[in-house]
Amino acid sequence: MLARAYEMPWRRAYEAYASSAWLVALVATVIASALSHVPTQVAMPLALTCLAMAVWRAAQAAHIMVLRAALTGRAMQVIGPVEQEKLTGDPGQVFLGFGFDWLPQHSQRLYELAKIDYRRYTASPALLNLLGYKVTPQPDAEIGLPYIHGVEPRERALYRPLQNFEGGTLLVGTTQAGKGVALSNLVTQAIRRGDVVIVIDPKNSRRLKRAAIRACERYRDADTFMEFHPAFPEAGVRLDFAFNWQKPTELASRVQSILPPDTAGAFGAFSWDAVNVVVQGLVDLEERPSLAKLTRYIEGGIEPVLEQSLRRFYETEFRDGWREHPEMKRLLNEAHKGNIKRPSEAASADLMAFVAFYEHHVPQSQRNKVIDSQVRVFRHNREHYQKITANLLPILSMLTSGDLGRSLSPDPFDPADKRPIMNFEKLERGGHVLYMCLDSLPDPSVASAIGALALADLAARAGMRYNLGGYRRISLFVDEVSNVINQPLIEILNKGAEGGIFTTCAMQTLADLAKRLGSEDAARMALGNLNNLIALRSKDRPTQDFVVETFGKTAIHSLRVGMGHGADAHLGDFSANYSAQISETFEEMIPADVLGKLPNLQYFASVSGGRIIKGRFPILDTETPFPEPLQRLAA
Repeated sequence: MLARAYEMPWRRAYEAYASSAWLVALVATVIASALSHVPTQVAMPLALTCLAMAVWRAAQAAHIMVLRAALTGRAMQVIGPVEQEKLTGDPGQVFLGFGFDWLPQHSQRLYELAKIDYRRYTASPALLNLLGYKVTPQPDAEIGLPYIHGVEPRERALYRPLQNFEGGTLLVGTTQAGKGVALSNLVTQAIRRGDVVIVIDPKNSRRLKRAAIRACERYRDADTFMEFHPAFPEAGVRLDFAFNWQKPTELASRVQSILPPDTAGAFGAFSWDAVNVVVQGLVDLEERPSLAKLTRYIEGGIEPVLEQSLRRFYETEFRDGWREHPEMKRLLNEAHKGNIKRPSEAASADLMAFVAFYEHHVPQSQRNKVIDSQVRVFRHNREHYQKITANLLPILSMLTSGDLGRSLSPDPFDPADKRPIMNFEKLERGGHVLYMCLDSLPDPSVASAIGALALADLAARAGMRYNLGGYRRISLFVDEVSNVINQPLIEILNKGAEGGIFTTCAMQTLADLAKRLGSEDAARMALGNLNNLIALRSKDRPTQDFVVETFGKTAIHSLRVGMGHGADAHLGDFSANYSAQISETFEEMIPADVLGKLPNLQYFASVSGGRIIKGRFPILDTETPFPEPLQRLAA
């Protein structure tokens, strides 16, 4: 069994010599029969045997030559609109480029290639073209080793059922390895399927954005594509991340998600409480919360909200005569004389009287819990309050200042601002494609906060979809996930599949994610929620180890050859021996160092619950115009 399983194709095609010898024997047999040296009854079976052996040996030699010719690899491929239509036409399938299923025999060939200089055994790719393989070899100028994809000469278009991607997909690869091209392929297909598509791109990839725009032009209405860019707010939409919620506490949790991941628990809890008090107060006053209002009342003080809340409370509880209450009149008089100490300059004399009356003359059973929380914040030491909200205020200030503030805290009654106001519910109902550039290079802090806030809002929307039922599929693509990952995104990865959210996350190294989340264990726990893995070229060893662990191990056969000879003291006594031993060991199905040698756009993937494939993504041609018949078909 082991002997038949062992294969060593990286050698000369010695079978061709044997085939030639059998052909010579065939010719000799025919000539001998023609000259009547051998009877025809004997010559015919011999000739047929020689012919069969020659063909069999020639086929073996051709197999070796084809494998060697495939070592030249495959060049990067650009596919135009017509071919895109053919390859991505089935909405129930996800097109993953071109390649083949990775089997143990491919691992065996790869391990054998590590022992030799593959350049000595490459054959002309013209042989493959002659046999109908249509191969364009990888140019020497391209990055990566061609033989990795060349261990299998025959490739095909790769498809997997869409339902296999419900559990999320991780796309990992170093800089310029091809993540943008891979995302362009996946985003284009999601748009063509009719999904609601949300792309969070920290660095504003022109290729990815262009692919999304062209896909919308081909397959959707002209106004489907929407863009958000912090540096160019006038060209995009306004986003209201505080619009959708079922409980006021959701907004406090949403704002808390933009805090740095390493924020201490006590400070994070107090920040949540500070936001929640303001939100509850605004909701009680029937005002819609926004980032700008939250920032104003956390930074400037709760006093305006508290005063309006107390006025409303007294009008409800005591009707119109509440100001004529003797004790209230006395307190107002004392406050206006300055006899009641104010905790801050923002506190008016009326507010001081209202608070004192509430604290001393309103029975506990009659009090309002929302007002109790506001009074507690009002009485809190101002300096200490500012210290414990120090992590929250800078981020809120960044998100609410200048043009960005008008984009994230939109005013629907501003007649001068014609930009549409969007939220994730409107995006979902309208079937839109939202491309969010976070502009992380010049301003990483703001980019991280915007991305985290968007993911928190989307997680809340996912919760609504769970509670209400009936939803449209959302395809979420997060590039450079280490820049924006937070607990809401982990919740989306963990529970979003049942809510119809198909998530694809792209990252460069495991270390980036570990730095963001605080430890490698936390990073691995987050990535454990992603069922599919597509690994492009990766140079980071911990990342390579994480990838190969996912792919598992396979049996690798090794051939050991032993030779020996010797001579005794007596003249003419000589001995020699030869031995061959095949051993089997379990090794990584894909060696870790191979991941660092992959050419651009090529990948290994574990999809559909452990199916290993080797593939390469084509580059989508976004410049060639759509042919007229296809334009009518798309319309």
